Amino acid sequence: MHQIFREDPRLFARALPKAGITLPEPTDVQLLDTDLTEIRPLERRVDTLLRVDTADSGSYLLAIEMQGRRDPDKLNSWTYYLAHLYAKYELPPVLLVVCQDKSTASWAAEPIRIGPSTHTSIAVFPLVLGPDNLPAIIDPDEAAQDLGLSAFSVLTHAKDPALPAILDALATALVDTGGQAAKDWAEFIEIGLGDPRTRALWRNLMATYT
Repeated sequence: MHQIFREDPRLFARALPKAGITLPEPTDVQLLDTDLTEIRPLERRVDTLLRVDTADSGSYLLAIEMQGRRDPDKLNSWTYYLAHLYAKYELPPVLLVVCQDKSTASWAAEPIRIGPSTHTSIAVFPLVLGPDNLPAIIDPDEAAQDLGLSAFSVLTHAKDPALPAILDALATALVDTGGQAAKDWAEFIEIGLGDPRTRALWRNLMATYT
């Protein structure tokens, strides 16, 4: 799910408002090295890292993590990522967690507070995109308006019972749009859908429409 932001780095700016989350409008977005390893033998890598420049609010870093299940160890990792990124780039970092199920999304959205009970030294407030706050796109016309966002909707709702309708909308939009971009998104979706049965459904849809 995080790799789709490498294919379409501005996708986050279109997806977050769908969930009621607003960030300054970007003027430029750059992919950055995801390696956060220090000299000591401790390797830590954020999934995807973007530098976002804006016209009025300066620049910031967007660290994107795909989370498939609850993992208490990630709370320490995310805190480390943000602190390290801030020290390395001297830019304010923002953490975006993308999930495919509501339970994990709800867990990931909880603030992370570090410090004794009488004082919070560090607080992390992750932004989260998941099936509970990102609307499913089931209208082919709407899907055709933004293929990247529609593809992300498919990946986000990959465990949703309504997935066949979401896949059908995107398949229709891709066939109607045509061109190399549509082919690239079709391949990306097939790779991104991990379940063999869902992949088979997607291949059958594309074969039917083409």
